[in-house]
Amino acid sequence: MKLSAMLGSIRQNKPLIHHITNYVTVNDCANITLCIGASPVMSHALEEVEEMVGHAGALVLNIGTLDPYQATSMLLAGQAANNLDIPVIVDPVGAGATSYRTDFMQRLIEELEISVMKGNAGEIGVLAGADAHVRGVDSGDVNGDLHRITQNFAHDSGITIVMSGATDIVSNGRQIITIKNGHPMMGRISGTGCMATSVIASFVAVSRNTAEASAAALAAFGIAGERAAAVTSGPGAFKSALFDQLSHLTPAELATDAKIREL
Repeated sequence: MKLSAMLGSIRQNKPLIHHITNYVTVNDCANITLCIGASPVMSHALEEVEEMVGHAGALVLNIGTLDPYQATSMLLAGQAANNLDIPVIVDPVGAGATSYRTDFMQRLIEELEISVMKGNAGEIGVLAGADAHVRGVDSGDVNGDLHRITQNFAHDSGITIVMSGATDIVSNGRQIITIKNGHPMMGRISGTGCMATSVIASFVAVSRNTAEASAAALAAFGIAGERAAAVTSGPGAFKSALFDQLSHLTPAELATDAKIREL
Protein backbone atom coordinates (compact mmCIF):
# COMPACT_ATOMS: atom_id res chain seq x y z
CA MET A 1 0.00 0.00 0.00
CA LYS A 2 1.43 3.40 -0.96
CA LEU A 3 1.95 6.18 1.54
CA SER A 4 -0.94 8.21 0.18
CA ALA A 5 -3.24 5.19 0.23
CA MET A 6 -2.43 4.45 3.88
CA LEU A 7 -3.24 7.97 5.02
CA GLY A 8 -6.36 7.99 2.85
CA SER A 9 -7.50 4.70 4.40
CA ILE A 10 -7.07 6.10 7.93
CA ARG A 11 -9.13 9.15 7.06
CA GLN A 12 -11.84 7.04 5.42
CA ASN A 13 -12.07 4.17 7.91
CA LYS A 14 -11.25 6.01 11.17
CA PRO A 15 -9.87 2.92 12.98
CA LEU A 16 -10.29 2.81 16.74
CA ILE A 17 -6.93 2.91 18.53
CA HIS A 18 -7.14 1.49 22.04
CA HIS A 19 -4.52 3.03 24.34
CA ILE A 20 -3.28 1.86 27.70
CA THR A 21 -0.81 4.65 28.17
CA ASN A 22 0.81 7.04 30.60
CA TYR A 23 -1.03 9.87 32.34
CA VAL A 24 1.57 12.50 31.36
CA THR A 25 0.68 12.46 27.66
CA VAL A 26 -2.69 10.71 27.48
CA ASN A 27 -4.56 13.78 26.21
CA ASP A 28 -1.87 14.55 23.63
CA CYS A 29 -2.02 10.98 22.33
CA ALA A 30 -5.80 11.15 22.04
CA ASN A 31 -5.63 14.43 20.13
CA ILE A 32 -2.85 13.36 17.76
CA THR A 33 -4.83 10.21 16.96
CA LEU A 34 -7.79 12.38 16.03
CA CYS A 35 -5.56 14.65 13.94
CA ILE A 36 -4.24 11.81 11.81
CA GLY A 37 -7.83 10.72 11.21
CA ALA A 38 -8.25 7.75 13.56
CA SER A 39 -10.36 7.46 16.72
CA PRO A 40 -8.79 7.13 20.19
CA VAL A 41 -10.03 5.35 23.27
CA MET A 42 -8.05 5.48 26.51
CA SER A 43 -9.16 2.55 28.63
CA HIS A 44 -7.24 0.59 31.25
CA ALA A 45 -9.94 -0.78 33.58
CA LEU A 46 -9.49 -4.51 34.14
CA GLU A 47 -13.24 -4.97 33.82
CA GLU A 48 -13.35 -3.79 30.19
CA VAL A 49 -9.97 -3.87 28.46
CA GLU A 50 -10.52 -7.27 26.84
CA GLU A 51 -13.93 -6.24 25.51
CA MET A 52 -12.72 -2.82 24.40
CA VAL A 53 -9.79 -4.12 22.42
CA GLY A 54 -12.20 -6.24 20.42
CA HIS A 55 -13.50 -3.06 18.80
CA ALA A 56 -10.05 -1.72 17.97
CA GLY A 57 -7.91 -1.64 14.86
CA ALA A 58 -4.74 -1.53 17.00
CA LEU A 59 -3.69 -1.58 20.64
CA VAL A 60 -1.05 0.78 22.10
CA LEU A 61 0.77 -0.21 25.29
CA ASN A 62 2.92 2.62 26.71
CA ILE A 63 4.80 2.00 29.99
CA GLY A 64 5.65 5.64 30.75
CA THR A 65 3.88 5.66 34.13
CA LEU A 66 3.79 1.93 34.75
CA ASP A 67 2.23 0.52 37.91
CA PRO A 68 1.08 -3.00 38.86
CA TYR A 69 -2.58 -2.34 38.00
CA GLN A 70 -1.70 -0.97 34.58
CA ALA A 71 0.71 -3.84 33.97
CA THR A 72 -2.09 -6.34 34.52
CA SER A 73 -4.36 -4.37 32.19
CA MET A 74 -1.70 -4.39 29.49
CA LEU A 75 -1.23 -8.15 29.68
CA LEU A 76 -4.99 -8.81 29.57
CA ALA A 77 -5.55 -6.45 26.64
CA GLY A 78 -2.49 -7.71 24.80
CA GLN A 79 -3.56 -11.33 25.10
CA ALA A 80 -7.06 -10.46 23.89
CA ALA A 81 -5.61 -8.54 20.94
CA ASN A 82 -3.41 -11.51 20.03
CA ASN A 83 -6.41 -13.85 20.13
CA LEU A 84 -8.29 -11.51 17.78
CA ASP A 85 -5.30 -10.84 15.46
CA ILE A 86 -5.30 -7.14 16.37
CA PRO A 87 -1.83 -5.54 16.12
CA VAL A 88 -0.09 -4.56 19.36
CA ILE A 89 2.22 -1.53 19.35
CA VAL A 90 4.47 -1.11 22.38
CA ASP A 91 6.32 1.99 23.57
CA PRO A 92 8.95 0.96 26.17
CA VAL A 93 9.27 4.39 27.79
CA GLY A 94 12.13 4.42 30.26
CA ALA A 95 13.09 0.76 29.75
CA GLY A 96 16.62 0.48 31.07
CA ALA A 97 16.15 3.23 33.65
CA THR A 98 14.82 0.82 36.30
CA SER A 99 14.72 -2.94 36.61
CA TYR A 100 10.92 -2.76 37.05
CA ARG A 101 10.39 -1.27 33.61
CA THR A 102 13.02 -3.43 31.94
CA ASP A 103 11.72 -6.65 33.49
CA PHE A 104 8.14 -5.84 32.54
CA MET A 105 9.17 -5.13 28.96
CA GLN A 106 10.89 -8.50 28.81
CA ARG A 107 7.67 -10.06 30.06
CA LEU A 108 5.66 -8.34 27.33
CA ILE A 109 8.12 -9.57 24.71
CA GLU A 110 7.91 -13.14 26.04
CA GLU A 111 4.15 -13.34 26.60
CA LEU A 112 2.68 -11.27 23.75
CA GLU A 113 2.94 -11.19 19.99
CA ILE A 114 4.04 -7.59 19.45
CA SER A 115 3.67 -6.09 15.99
CA VAL A 116 5.76 -2.94 16.50
CA MET A 117 8.00 -1.67 19.28
CA LYS A 118 8.97 2.02 19.11
CA GLY A 119 11.52 3.50 21.44
CA ASN A 120 14.49 5.82 21.56
CA ALA A 121 18.03 4.57 21.00
CA GLY A 122 18.69 3.93 24.68
CA GLU A 123 15.47 1.99 25.28
CA ILE A 124 15.85 -0.14 22.16
CA GLY A 125 19.55 -0.64 22.82
CA VAL A 126 18.97 -1.90 26.36
CA LEU A 127 16.22 -4.31 25.28
CA ALA A 128 18.36 -5.51 22.37
CA GLY A 129 21.20 -6.32 24.75
CA ALA A 130 23.51 -3.64 23.37
CA ASP A 131 25.80 -1.40 25.40
CA ALA A 132 23.21 1.31 26.06
CA HIS A 133 22.10 3.58 28.89
CA VAL A 134 18.85 5.38 29.75
CA ARG A 135 18.44 8.41 32.03
CA GLY A 136 14.88 8.62 33.35
CA VAL A 137 12.86 8.56 30.14
CA ASP A 138 15.64 10.11 28.03
CA SER A 139 17.98 8.20 25.77
CA GLY A 140 21.57 7.94 26.94
CA ASP A 141 24.62 6.61 25.15
CA VAL A 142 24.45 3.66 22.78
CA ASN A 143 27.60 2.00 21.51
CA GLY A 144 27.47 0.25 18.15
CA ASP A 145 25.88 0.55 14.74
CA LEU A 146 22.30 1.71 15.38
CA HIS A 147 21.07 0.26 12.07
CA ARG A 148 22.44 -3.19 12.90
CA ILE A 149 21.23 -3.08 16.50
CA THR A 150 17.71 -2.34 15.22
CA GLN A 151 17.83 -4.97 12.48
CA ASN A 152 19.28 -7.70 14.68
CA PHE A 153 16.76 -7.04 17.45
CA ALA A 154 13.93 -7.19 14.91
CA HIS A 155 15.27 -10.42 13.44
CA ASP A 156 15.75 -12.11 16.80
CA SER A 157 12.44 -10.97 18.33
CA GLY A 158 10.16 -11.18 15.29
CA ILE A 159 8.98 -7.64 16.07
CA THR A 160 9.18 -4.63 13.76
CA ILE A 161 11.53 -2.34 15.68
CA VAL A 162 11.45 1.45 15.42
CA MET A 163 14.40 3.36 16.87
CA SER A 164 13.49 7.04 17.01
CA GLY A 165 16.02 9.84 16.74
CA ALA A 166 17.17 12.65 14.47
CA THR A 167 17.01 9.96 11.80
CA ASP A 168 14.41 7.32 12.61
CA ILE A 169 15.30 3.69 11.87
CA VAL A 170 12.75 0.95 11.14
CA SER A 171 13.50 -2.73 10.61
CA ASN A 172 11.49 -5.92 10.35
CA GLY A 173 14.66 -8.01 10.48
CA ARG A 174 15.09 -7.95 6.71
CA GLN A 175 14.63 -4.36 5.60
CA ILE A 176 16.29 -1.32 7.14
CA ILE A 177 14.34 1.88 6.46
CA THR A 178 15.39 5.39 7.50
CA ILE A 179 13.12 8.43 7.85
CA LYS A 180 14.63 11.91 7.97
CA ASN A 181 11.50 14.01 8.42
CA GLY A 182 11.14 16.05 11.60
CA HIS A 183 12.49 19.12 13.38
CA PRO A 184 14.54 19.72 16.57
CA MET A 185 11.59 21.63 18.07
CA MET A 186 9.84 18.27 18.46
CA GLY A 187 12.27 17.55 21.28
CA ARG A 188 11.37 20.77 23.09
CA ILE A 189 7.94 19.54 24.22
CA SER A 190 7.00 16.46 26.21
CA GLY A 191 5.06 13.69 24.58
CA THR A 192 6.19 13.69 20.96
CA GLY A 193 7.54 10.16 21.34
CA CYS A 194 4.26 8.94 22.77
CA MET A 195 2.34 10.78 20.07
CA ALA A 196 4.49 9.19 17.37
CA THR A 197 3.52 5.77 18.72
CA SER A 198 -0.18 6.66 18.40
CA VAL A 199 0.37 7.74 14.80
CA ILE A 200 2.22 4.48 14.08
CA ALA A 201 -0.68 2.50 15.54
CA SER A 202 -3.10 4.39 13.29
CA PHE A 203 -1.11 3.40 10.20
CA VAL A 204 -0.61 -0.20 11.32
CA ALA A 205 -4.38 -0.46 11.81
CA VAL A 206 -4.85 -0.07 8.04
CA SER A 207 -1.74 -1.88 6.75
CA ARG A 208 -0.22 -5.09 8.04
CA ASN A 209 3.11 -4.26 6.40
CA THR A 210 4.32 -3.01 9.74
CA ALA A 211 7.69 -1.70 8.55
CA GLU A 212 6.22 0.39 5.74
CA ALA A 213 3.32 1.55 7.91
CA SER A 214 5.70 2.63 10.68
CA ALA A 215 7.89 4.52 8.20
CA ALA A 216 4.87 6.25 6.69
CA ALA A 217 3.61 7.26 10.14
CA LEU A 218 6.96 8.72 11.18
CA ALA A 219 7.22 10.62 7.92
CA ALA A 220 3.73 12.08 8.37
CA PHE A 221 4.45 13.11 11.95
CA GLY A 222 7.83 14.52 10.98
CA ILE A 223 6.40 16.55 8.10
CA ALA A 224 3.87 18.05 10.50
CA GLY A 225 6.75 18.95 12.82
CA GLU A 226 8.67 20.62 10.01
CA ARG A 227 5.67 22.66 8.99
CA ALA A 228 4.76 23.59 12.56
CA ALA A 229 8.30 24.84 13.20
CA ALA A 230 8.16 26.98 10.07
CA VAL A 231 5.18 28.97 11.34
CA THR A 232 6.00 29.27 15.08
CA SER A 233 8.82 30.52 17.29
CA GLY A 234 8.34 28.77 20.63
CA PRO A 235 7.38 25.39 22.08
CA GLY A 236 3.87 26.36 23.21
CA ALA A 237 2.74 27.61 19.83
CA PHE A 238 4.65 24.79 18.16
CA LYS A 239 2.62 22.14 19.98
CA SER A 240 -0.69 23.61 18.80
CA ALA A 241 0.68 24.00 15.28
CA LEU A 242 1.85 20.36 15.29
CA PHE A 243 -1.74 19.19 15.78
CA ASP A 244 -2.98 21.59 13.11
CA GLN A 245 -0.36 20.64 10.54
CA LEU A 246 -0.92 16.92 10.97
CA SER A 247 -4.67 17.33 10.58
CA HIS A 248 -4.14 19.37 7.40
CA LEU A 249 -1.64 16.95 5.85
CA THR A 250 -3.02 15.41 2.67
CA PRO A 251 -2.17 11.98 1.26
CA ALA A 252 -0.56 13.62 -1.77
CA GLU A 253 1.62 15.84 0.44
CA LEU A 254 2.74 12.83 2.46
CA ALA A 255 3.80 11.02 -0.71
CA THR A 256 5.68 14.08 -1.99
CA ASP A 257 7.42 15.25 1.20
CA ALA A 258 8.30 11.95 2.90
CA LYS A 259 12.06 11.46 3.29
CA ILE A 260 12.06 7.68 3.43
CA ARG A 261 14.94 5.53 2.24
CA GLU A 262 15.53 1.79 2.28
CA LEU A 263 19.16 0.88 2.89
